[in-house]
Amino acid sequence: MRLDEYVDDLDRDESVELRKLAEEKSYAVTEYIDDARTRFDETLSGETLVGSTAPSVFVGRSEYPQVSAGLLAPVGDEDDAADYVTTGAWYEQGYDIDDVFERRTGLLNSTRRSNVDAHDVWDGFVGTQREVAIADRPVDVELGLEDRPGFDLDGSLEDIAAPRGPRVGADTARVTENPSVPRAIEKTLSDDDWRATGAMTYLYRRGFDVYEINNVLSVGALGRGENRRLVPTRWSITAVDDTVGQYLRGTIRNAPTIGQTSVWHAEYMGNEYWVVAAPGEWEFELLELKAPGSIWNPDPNGQMYMAADSEGYEGRTGYVEETSGAYYAARLGVLEALAERDRQAKVFVIRHATEGYWAPVGVWQIRESIRDAVAGEAAVAESFHGAVRELVPRLPVSMADLRRKSTLAAGIQSDLSAFGGGVGSR
Repeated sequence: MRLDEYVDDLDRDESVELRKLAEEKSYAVTEYIDDARTRFDETLSGETLVGSTAPSVFVGRSEYPQVSAGLLAPVGDEDDAADYVTTGAWYEQGYDIDDVFERRTGLLNSTRRSNVDAHDVWDGFVGTQREVAIADRPVDVELGLEDRPGFDLDGSLEDIAAPRGPRVGADTARVTENPSVPRAIEKTLSDDDWRATGAMTYLYRRGFDVYEINNVLSVGALGRGENRRLVPTRWSITAVDDTVGQYLRGTIRNAPTIGQTSVWHAEYMGNEYWVVAAPGEWEFELLELKAPGSIWNPDPNGQMYMAADSEGYEGRTGYVEETSGAYYAARLGVLEALAERDRQAKVFVIRHATEGYWAPVGVWQIRESIRDAVAGEAAVAESFHGAVRELVPRLPVSMADLRRKSTLAAGIQSDLSAFGGGVGSR
């Protein structure tokens, strides 16, 4: 399909009202909190939570290296504990922001302050946390709590962190069953001389998705023995995306280039994505446009916020400056598609976070949106320059703005008429 036909055929139902901002949605979120409080009151026995099922873990980053190590467990909905785990399944099931809030706020975060340098601890709270993280399914736990949890949004509506549920300190925690641990994870645990990057790559090659690898890395169960430590969840998510991305980039280093310029489009949770892949050696750039009135750019009368980071054939030597974890999540989705095709390309990803993105849910939605987009059918453009030129009318910024901010777009000649002639066919 030609790019102009593809753009014209996009379904844009203007009659569907955009989602309102977080403060306008607080009533629905409050209902989720009330439901969680009721379930907790019905389940708690004294100050012990018996028979709960922990599907996931969380490690905070505040006051590092004394971090908050947490066990995440739904209360009163143990049979469906796996549904509370953030994975690509949420995207496949079409979860919206409300669905994510309902699940995140329904998870009790039982925490204990721990030093990150817990090299080989397999008892106490950290040991229980590690057992939960390495298991291949949610495991039953018993929690001794310090107090009743606080049922607020843990700052979710005031900052850009992903929403979390009620939090409470834990005196004790123990697994009440024998967890099943995948053989590949047992292998990485037993090898104290294996660097964390190598272990992550090994698990990915064995079919583990980045979500599972992140859990294991976060609880300090990967890497050389003396270097194993708790890793704040937000850091570990990016570390896994980056490590796997670097591995995939290496696999296509000598691959042939794609043969034509392709364009993909996706929309999810108030975010719009365009992916342009053109023939050439590996280059990548993520440009983020954050609309006034969105959670990331809350002033409805402000200017469009623009952020961009990029890399060339040799990759990056340092952490990105402007787009944070979104960069590595988007890059991973692109590299997976190229590696599967054994091709390399120059890739430009544009993310427009509209006012419909009324609350943050985490970078997983970026990763899954890009994965889904590039797995589908693409439109074809005559050139990279022609593709960007045709997309500009669909963006909330001008070509001049784009060229001022984007490294790849800056390479487009000022006289775009030189690239006229329409778009090609397959």
